[in-house]
Amino acid sequence: MAAVIEIKDLVKDYKLGEVPVHVLKGITFEIERGDFVAIMGPSGSGKSTLMNIVGCLDKPTSGSYKLDGISVGELDRDQLADIRNKKIGFVFQQFNLLARTSAEENVELPLMYTDTPDAERHERAMKALLAVGLEGREQHQPSQLSGGQQQRVAIARSLVNDPKIILADEPTGALDSRISIEIMAIFQRLNHDDGITMVMVTHDPDIASYANRIIHFKDGVLHKDERIEKPRDAKKDLADLPAEKPEEAVKT
Repeated sequence: MAAVIEIKDLVKDYKLGEVPVHVLKGITFEIERGDFVAIMGPSGSGKSTLMNIVGCLDKPTSGSYKLDGISVGELDRDQLADIRNKKIGFVFQQFNLLARTSAEENVELPLMYTDTPDAERHERAMKALLAVGLEGREQHQPSQLSGGQQQRVAIARSLVNDPKIILADEPTGALDSRISIEIMAIFQRLNHDDGITMVMVTHDPDIASYANRIIHFKDGVLHKDERIEKPRDAKKDLADLPAEKPEEAVKT
C-alpha cells in the first residue's frame, strides 16, 4: 500500500537562549494510506513536535517530509494552509469549541474560510455530526454538552472537509474511560469504513492498543515501531461495559 506520510532524516532544533535544543534527531519512517498509528513516548520525547510538522504547522530544521507524494518543505504559506484545510483534520485534547456557538456552527468553521455556499456548508456539517452520533444536538452550545459530546463535535469539525488524514493529539486525555472507548470506536469506524488514515498521540497504552501500529519515541529518536496484529475492538469493548447513560449514546 502506498505511503501517505514519508519522513526521512527529520531533524528539529530549537534555541533556548543561546543553547540549542535537539528535539527530533533524524527520524525516518512511513505511514501507509489507511493505517491507524498511535505515537507514544514520555513528555519531551518529540512526539508533539513531530505532529506539528506532519500537520504542516511547523517546519523541520533538516530532513524531508512528503505528504501524499508532495514535498512539504517546498510549499509556501498559502499552499501549506490549503493542505491543512483540505487534506488534514485535527483533533486535540482540549476541544477548542466556540462557547456561545452551536455544535453545527462549530463544525462549519473550517468551511467559513472557503467559498462553500451556505446550503452546502449546512449539509456537510449536519452529515459530519450524524457521523459521530450527535443527531438531535446540532443546536446545542458546548455548555449544554458533556465532555464526550464536545469531543465528538470536535471530531465532526475535523471531518467536514472530507480529510484523508486525521491527526489526534491526546484526544481522550480529558475524558473518562467509557467515553474514551467511545471515541476510539468512532476513530476505528472512520478508519475501517471510510479509509481515513489516523495518526494519534497518546500516553495511554490502553488507548494505543486500539491502533494497528504503535511508534514509540524516546529522547527525540524512534525507539520502537511495532505492528499490532489484532488491535482491540472498541465497539466490542463498549458492548461488554454496563449500560451507558442515554445522553452519552454514540453511533459506533
